[in-house]
Amino acid sequence: MIVDGSPPLHLKRRRLTTVDIMEAEAAKAKFAAVKEKFGCDLRVFETCRASSSPTQVSNDEEMDDFYDFTTEDYYRLLSTKKEDKYLKTKKIRDAEEAARRSRITKTTIRVRFPDNHTLEAVFHPSEKIQNLFDLLSRVLAQPEVPFYLYTTPPKKQIKDLSLDFYSAGLVPGAIVYFSYDMPKGEDNAAHNSGPFLQEEVMSLKGLDVVPEPVETAPEPVITAPPPPVPQEPKAAGKKPVKPKWLKM
Repeated sequence: MIVDGSPPLHLKRRRLTTVDIMEAEAAKAKFAAVKEKFGCDLRVFETCRASSSPTQVSNDEEMDDFYDFTTEDYYRLLSTKKEDKYLKTKKIRDAEEAARRSRITKTTIRVRFPDNHTLEAVFHPSEKIQNLFDLLSRVLAQPEVPFYLYTTPPKKQIKDLSLDFYSAGLVPGAIVYFSYDMPKGEDNAAHNSGPFLQEEVMSLKGLDVVPEPVETAPEPVITAPPPPVPQEPKAAGKKPVKPKWLKM
């Protein structure tokens, strides 16, 4: 709701109706049930479709030359290195690395599917990438079909599943792309048409937990101080007159 002018204090927070509260409670219950079943927090949402042309590639992937590592990519990565590690001892570098790692307590991984749906999962940075693959095997609609994940740019397939998310550079969050690992020349239209996720997981799409209303404290009224009382200026230039009866 849009209100012209400055809204009064009682309109600065959203008023939750009984329906909103019931929907929020149902969403919380569904998120909790999914977390208990799959072992981590999950969310599902849909991204905007860039193109709906029938000539679009069947698996919604770009051509391989799109992911080639260019000179611009090299200099952009080089400019992000603000520390000269060769001026520090290994002990100092290890201590700084351990301090940076301890500050990151979670990583949010978003898996983007060819049908523009995205699965969001939260892991601890010390967990192995294998845990992400295990999770996908449990939530996919066709878990029997082989698949792989990759990052861009450049296009790089994730192969070493023994790495943790921190060592793989997937912190504090990352977007990875999903693709079925089918032999070339085979008709993949049936697999790439979706749905990619199970119906139970897809039911999370569009759900969100509505925060409880927070009372807004009234703004303090600032009273302007009273104007200063003008004082009569003392006569300047006059010297005290010596009384006639005073004899020195």
